[in-house]
Amino acid sequence: MILPDGYSDVPAGKIAAVVTHLEMTARLALRPDPPGAWTLRRVETPGFDWFRDLYCRVGEKWLWFSRLRMADADLAAIIHSPQVEVYALVQDGRDEGLLELDFREPGQCELAFFGVTAKLIGSGAGSWLMNRALERAWSRQVARVWVHTCTLDHPSALAFYQRAGFRPFRRQVEVADDPRLDGTLPRSAARHVPMIE
Repeated sequence: MILPDGYSDVPAGKIAAVVTHLEMTARLALRPDPPGAWTLRRVETPGFDWFRDLYCRVGEKWLWFSRLRMADADLAAIIHSPQVEVYALVQDGRDEGLLELDFREPGQCELAFFGVTAKLIGSGAGSWLMNRALERAWSRQVARVWVHTCTLDHPSALAFYQRAGFRPFRRQVEVADDPRLDGTLPRSAARHVPMIE
């Protein structure tokens, strides 16, 4: 369905975001690694509690909610798939970043989830993690690596992906139940997005 030009109402209890999909169709030279004491740890079979905790610590401020609403079996079908790789960025022995690479679609890799905790934003950790993501994504026989971001995300996210070499190819509007109103996320999450009950 194509939305009409002009304003479209979003019902109370809902959130709306403009989603931009970006892709990279050739392996590019990586940007220089920023200085930092980070390591990358692959988590072969992520535990649900571990995954949801890190997912929240990285994404709560940006209203990441989709994985929190999944039943364990549905989440396991993704993060325990042999075609999905889950990594943690580690600083000082603590997991502070999440990277999920999804190779389930032949010939491509989706950066399904990518981000660092609030305390690492602006430290260079995101750039370092992107370099590791692209190294691993292009280590397989893929013709395309893609990611999406939205207007609920960090204000610099879209520019960050473009600096890494991704190019926009699609835009969508996503409407969903506000995850703060049903208890999926705390009401204090994403203060930059007003709740309309």
